[in-house]
Amino acid sequence: MRSSSPSDRDLTTRARIRDAAIVVFGEQGFGTGVRAIATAAGISPGLVNHHFGSKDGLREACDNHVLEVIRDDKAGFLTAPSGAVMLEKLAAIEAYAPLIAYIVRSFSAGGRLAESLFEHFVDNTADYLAAGVAAGTLRPSRDPAARARYFTLQGLGGLMIFFQMKFETDVTVDFGAALREYSELTTMPALEIFTEGLLTDSSLLDALVESRSTTSNQESA
Repeated sequence: MRSSSPSDRDLTTRARIRDAAIVVFGEQGFGTGVRAIATAAGISPGLVNHHFGSKDGLREACDNHVLEVIRDDKAGFLTAPSGAVMLEKLAAIEAYAPLIAYIVRSFSAGGRLAESLFEHFVDNTADYLAAGVAAGTLRPSRDPAARARYFTLQGLGGLMIFFQMKFETDVTVDFGAALREYSELTTMPALEIFTEGLLTDSSLLDALVESRSTTSNQESA
């Protein structure tokens, strides 16, 4: 995943403000004022409103950037999975920290913008899973939309529970260190389940599919 650090690349003023906001919001939450973001970006507070119109406009731009980075990264990896690339990403897991911190703060804050962000995550997940299916690296699903929503709920839910426990014991969470801990706890079992499966036969799935098919036929009769 690409880092959102402003020092990583030559940025326009708008992009520099957006990237600084992602870091500041992630570290301090969405109660943070525009002045703190302007200071982090090295610009005047008036330029924030000039480029984004309002704090909500800035947050929307941050949401869109986070979604784009994750979508591009996931789609690229799932269509051409590589053990070497995976290990390289895991070795540099702290680079993900600003984006993960931003995501955790977003869903902790809740509200309309968090709901919208979640639905966009579902759409993104559907897109990159479909890309993996088309590339032949992922198995197709009976219900691609339901699978995408399940993966999003499971992924974000696990992340939120983990970091919520961190917040309860340490109000100054080191997101880089916490993210490495989370990765070390989850990567191996997740890959094992995704690659090898869990159940030894299909009887439970078969029963549910048959039940839903029967119900659907009765409703349409």
